[in-house]
Amino acid sequence: MLVAPARVPATRRLAATLYGYAFLTDLVLLYPLYVLLFADTGLSVGQISSLFVLWAAAGIVLEVPSGVWADAVSRRLLLCLAPLLAAAGFALWVLLPSYPAFAVGFLLWGAGGALRSGALEALVFTELERLGAADRYARLIGRTRTAEVLGAVGSGVLAGPVYALGGYLAVGAASVTTCLLAAAVAARFPEHRRPPSAPVPGGEPDGPRASAAPGEGPGDDEPGWLDSLRLGLREVRADRRVRAAVLLVAAVTAIWGGLDEYTGLLAADTGMAEVGVPLLLLLVWAGMTVGGLLAPLGERLSHRGYAGLLVFAAAATAAGALLRHPAGFVLLAAAFAAFQLATVLADVRLQARITGSARATVTSLAGMTTDLTIVAFYAGYGLLAGAVGNPAAFAVAVLPYLLVALWLLTGRA
Repeated sequence: MLVAPARVPATRRLAATLYGYAFLTDLVLLYPLYVLLFADTGLSVGQISSLFVLWAAAGIVLEVPSGVWADAVSRRLLLCLAPLLAAAGFALWVLLPSYPAFAVGFLLWGAGGALRSGALEALVFTELERLGAADRYARLIGRTRTAEVLGAVGSGVLAGPVYALGGYLAVGAASVTTCLLAAAVAARFPEHRRPPSAPVPGGEPDGPRASAAPGEGPGDDEPGWLDSLRLGLREVRADRRVRAAVLLVAAVTAIWGGLDEYTGLLAADTGMAEVGVPLLLLLVWAGMTVGGLLAPLGERLSHRGYAGLLVFAAAATAAGALLRHPAGFVLLAAAFAAFQLATVLADVRLQARITGSARATVTSLAGMTTDLTIVAFYAGYGLLAGAVGNPAAFAVAVLPYLLVALWLLTGRA
């Protein structure tokens, strides 16, 4: 589909805002150091683990309600609020370092992540659709994932020098600043609600909707919170293709997303000295960056090609882990590039299949399903790695991708 010349500046503005927001959201200098902050404050490993549980729980509980809120009120508003909640949490950590402050900070951070999830994808797809450029969604989201990775890499590069200059207080101040900048960038997102939408397959039309004037938020007669929740749940329940896309997002994203948290331990198991571990992780991040950039090419993949991509990623992960050598991280980088690409394509498939107005709600349902799967994965991986070690656990953990590939080949996804 061609984009009209008059619409090109609007598309470019949306893309620039999106990339800047993604980069700043992950440019949080506390990322590499917050565990050390907790330990230096005197927290035990058990207390630190309980904080992670609170973080995950906040995201799971608030994921769907925040998506419904985004559909009922304003997606741009939620994108502005998300980094402000994270900023408040980070400020608490460095100003009042204690277990209660850390707990509240994680709850705020988890809430911010839930506000952003679903609202971002829904806003971007809806705006592109309005501009007649929905076919550019994969490109934009792929580059967005790359911007997030680059932000995380920037955090790792800058955290050490900033900490050396001013300790945790300076790192916290820098983190709060980037969050405030992210909120300011989010205010530049355009937001238009589309006119009355087509009926949800198997259900009734969404009902009358007012389209906002250019540059304004949703109209006064937008559906309320309960209406948005009902519409989103009805679309997932009534449309098998949407339901399959929701499950595919979780199936593709959860396992490798969970494994990403353990790549540092896997690197240490290769015999690499501690000083070299960040270099191996940088290799994995580079792979994820490439995967996001390959999204436009990935859109050409058939069901068979997508299934093959998952099989390749699983095989490369298992081979790289079982090699038990730093060279294995080259294979792991290739695998994570494929997984990143597969994740973007799963999101593209979901957005393309949603036909109702509760886009953020449906997307958040996919996010909640992913989060629940990741929590279950963490529990299973801990038991597995404790019994057979990290390399073997990595190899076993990716076996479900073979089932997902088979599911894709049946055409039911």
